[in-house]
Amino acid sequence: MPSMESPTCKTLLCWCVIFAITLAAIYLWQPQLYAAVAFLTFSALLSTLAAIYIFTHWHSHRHNPVDEPLDPTLRIANETLPILRRGLNEETAGYTAEIIRRTADVAAVAITDREKVLAYIGAGSNHHKAGLPIMTLATKEVIRTGEIKIVRDGYGLDCPVPGCPLQSAVIVPLLCKGELVGTVKLYQTQQGELPHAVVKLAVGVAQLLGMQMELAEVDRQAQLVTKAELDALQAQINPHFLFNTLNTIIMFSRTNPETARRLLIRLASFFRHALKRHGHFNTLKEEMEYLNTYLILERARFRDKLRVVREIDDELLECKVPVLTIQPLVENAIKHGILPKPGQGTVQITASKHEDEMLIVVRDDGVGIDIELQPKVLTPGFGSGNGVGLSNVHERLKGLYGHDYGLRIVSVPGEGTSIYVRIPLSYNTLEREGETNEAKSIDS
Repeated sequence: MPSMESPTCKTLLCWCVIFAITLAAIYLWQPQLYAAVAFLTFSALLSTLAAIYIFTHWHSHRHNPVDEPLDPTLRIANETLPILRRGLNEETAGYTAEIIRRTADVAAVAITDREKVLAYIGAGSNHHKAGLPIMTLATKEVIRTGEIKIVRDGYGLDCPVPGCPLQSAVIVPLLCKGELVGTVKLYQTQQGELPHAVVKLAVGVAQLLGMQMELAEVDRQAQLVTKAELDALQAQINPHFLFNTLNTIIMFSRTNPETARRLLIRLASFFRHALKRHGHFNTLKEEMEYLNTYLILERARFRDKLRVVREIDDELLECKVPVLTIQPLVENAIKHGILPKPGQGTVQITASKHEDEMLIVVRDDGVGIDIELQPKVLTPGFGSGNGVGLSNVHERLKGLYGHDYGLRIVSVPGEGTSIYVRIPLSYNTLEREGETNEAKSIDS
């Protein structure tokens, strides 16, 4: 119902006042006509009310928000969501830029990462192309400062190509999980102030793309965790490991039955521990217990071939680490570093505190990694089929803690390999606080 402040109610009130004054005047000067005029006035008033109601009802339905076209940002969101679930690359950026260009009243659209143009559509596409390094100083400034920039003339864009038609632009930083990953740029071919709607659209689109990229990353990490769990289960019940260990136990059963019995108990403990794992984190103490059982079984196979050194800071034993992080690194060191080496080899596992981080290092003095293979070691799929590969651990760490927290590998062919894992202790603090709060809520 219209409020008293609405134009409709004000109009109705004015008509009522006019009719009342008219009736009063007729009653005073022409009382014999009062009845007829009153009837006509009342009829006119009813007609006016009916007309106002019909107009108001029709007007409200005509402007029903459901029937109105979607806001440009929402239209872009609706079309780009299924595309950006695959992440941001040249292909998905190209589709996204095309959707923005089709929806927005701008001369050109560009999407970049921190170094190169991922997509460009519109005026100036003869020299602004996808795959090329970022050319304009304005874009480089946004990447450096992380702040939105509005350019009102071609000099501000500073395109190095003479005759570039681009004369103004709004450049917005593209953020994913609080980290600057690129820019979104909307261009015009005329100088001067950009329409407020264009600036607003650019900011909205950048925020939208950032959120969709975060959702895509969450989805990818969920798939990765699921795959990691399946890989972990497969690695924990790896037939080769099982058969080799059983063969070792059978051998000892002939020469040293007591050792065979102890190894059989260890093997049962190893698989029991593997199968009862739940969640994505263990304490460092639990991971080391699991690793120690694995090493006892491996040393029974390789005997004097394998030497293991552990240096673990006791203060870190209750800190959380991702499940199946250390054991794959040690397995990799034994299989690819120590076994191919003539004579005895040493694997050293250390865990120490460095400022606000836990540093875990798995170091071996084996054969090292060939120089041509080193860039591929952390590539997804490399070394698959050998349990949980280094790339899997690398991707899980980045997904949990950020891009700066993947594995770091230093290897010298013929001398050995060191693998570094950094885990932020602040993450452990937050998790323990969450567990405490959850326990309190259960108790209450």
